[in-house]
Amino acid sequence: MAKPRDTYKYHFKVGNKIVHGGITDDLERRGQEHQQRWPSGHIRQVGRRTTEEAAREWEEEKGFD
Repeated sequence: MAKPRDTYKYHFKVGNKIVHGGITDDLERRGQEHQQRWPSGHIRQVGRRTTEEAAREWEEEKGFD
């Protein structure tokens, strides 16, 4: 059975600067959480939804973990 593609990769940006990146299963909630620290920021999905395993590999490769 195929693993579910239910995990988003994202960048959280303030202006054009990436201030944080990571993975989540709920972009809206995660964006709201980051806005507590960076009120003028916004979240941007990176690529398509993927498996949690692949997303964790991406996160580690990019140094966001």
